Amino acid sequence: MRVAIIAAPYPLEEFPSPPLGISYVAAAFEAAGCEVRIFDYIISCYSKEKLALQLADFQPDAVGAGSVTMNFYEAQKILRDVKSIHPDILTMMGGPHVSFTVEETLRTYPEIDLIFIGEADDTIVEFAPLIRQKNKWKSIQGIAYRLGDEIINNGKRDFIMDVDRIPQPARRLLPISRYRALGYPASMITGRGCPHGCIFCLGRKMVGSKVRRRNTGLVLDEMEQIAGLGFDRINIADDLFASDTKRVKEICNGMKERNLKLAWSAFARVDTVNQEMFDAMAAAGCDSISFGVESGSPEMLKRVKKGIKLEQATEAIRMCKQSGMVAHASFMVGLPGESKETLRQTGAFAESLKILFGYHYLAPFPGTTLCEKIDKYDLEILTREWSKYDANDAIVRTSELTPQDIRDFVAVYDNEMNGHWQKVLDNYKTGKNTSYDDMRVEGQYRMNITFAILKEDLVEKHGFIDAASLNGSKDSAQKILMERMKKTISGDSRLVENTVNDFISRGYLQGERSDKGCTWRWS
Repeated sequence: MRVAIIAAPYPLEEFPSPPLGISYVAAAFEAAGCEVRIFDYIISCYSKEKLALQLADFQPDAVGAGSVTMNFYEAQKILRDVKSIHPDILTMMGGPHVSFTVEETLRTYPEIDLIFIGEADDTIVEFAPLIRQKNKWKSIQGIAYRLGDEIINNGKRDFIMDVDRIPQPARRLLPISRYRALGYPASMITGRGCPHGCIFCLGRKMVGSKVRRRNTGLVLDEMEQIAGLGFDRINIADDLFASDTKRVKEICNGMKERNLKLAWSAFARVDTVNQEMFDAMAAAGCDSISFGVESGSPEMLKRVKKGIKLEQATEAIRMCKQSGMVAHASFMVGLPGESKETLRQTGAFAESLKILFGYHYLAPFPGTTLCEKIDKYDLEILTREWSKYDANDAIVRTSELTPQDIRDFVAVYDNEMNGHWQKVLDNYKTGKNTSYDDMRVEGQYRMNITFAILKEDLVEKHGFIDAASLNGSKDSAQKILMERMKKTISGDSRLVENTVNDFISRGYLQGERSDKGCTWRWS
């Protein structure tokens, strides 16, 4: 059985790292005995023509796509294209968005044949051998599908208690060199589950309220696998990694024993950390921690059931800085009952921390307590246009605040940040920057150049150089590629040249020679 998995397009602004959920799904299908390919359109161009060629080459029995709410439409449209190219291919979708909009999705989007509900690792293993036997699907918990005009929902499957038997994510199926070129860290999780009841979060519903931690040895094995793929930085993405001092120290000591030279970062709650934990993390290569504080209003923190106090946030950040790590805090605006006073409190508290911080707009995702029980809160959701659920704009109002009021609050912060950055850009042009700020500017330019090369498939479009153009020279292939890139990509040609040269020197790009010429490819 052959299964293709779609990694749907995702904006550069959302810092796309190698997709972890897709990698777990691929591993589950492989564990079921399937041959699997990932069609990654996060860091490459998507077109229906390209999809058709990939389908013709692989000839899958089924095509699946993962999505979060903000890129659901992108995933759905690709599955619609799959159906228009090959109507008989089974199309599947999983992830948090469709898990909580099962009937709506199946009734509205006929191009989606089947939905995996919630945690799908075991569901996939049971389902995969029966892909072509629809008469047997009714016995499989964790799926929903269409049978004529009827929606069959077999209900959610129990969570996997022994998470150590879940296969390691199949990252090797991703276009690794492209992700390494982009430069974001590889994400991983050390466990599943969250006992906290934040009303704006899907955590408890998607991964359960019981924390299920992976064996320390398996966590370290995965870190070694990531390092073996060429990544030098990871991000530990589970919310409760930094909650058990003994286990954190075991992992940190294991990293040192295995001589894992990885820089890393992690998320943490402010009420589960201590100095001993932070010191161990810093000694093992962790250089930054991100805390979700959400609000500077004690009343608001209680209302959204965050379960923390502002004094705990202040103390956690103090300890983080004392250990030598960088602290970052995120705040959410537009929460239920938000007012000008609660926003003022949030702004004042964020400034008082004297660290890097940022604001996100509330996105009341399907499945959250806030979305499902909206009538209990001082909040109105203004749209179900899922592409707007990216936390980058106000899509709610409260009794005291309009969406524009919420935007205006964030705009003060954005204007200050943009003004500072514009000054750095101006100083770069006039040679007045520090070397550190020049490095920041060039890093941003390089990121934009890299993303253009990846998303527009420029290597694929311009990478073949015929033999006549080479004139027998080994160096001319690289020079010709460089000139083509400089003509195609807007911006500083020196940085374009440096970027492409760096990709070649690091082995991300390789030239394959034949009697017809040279073809540049991602390794």
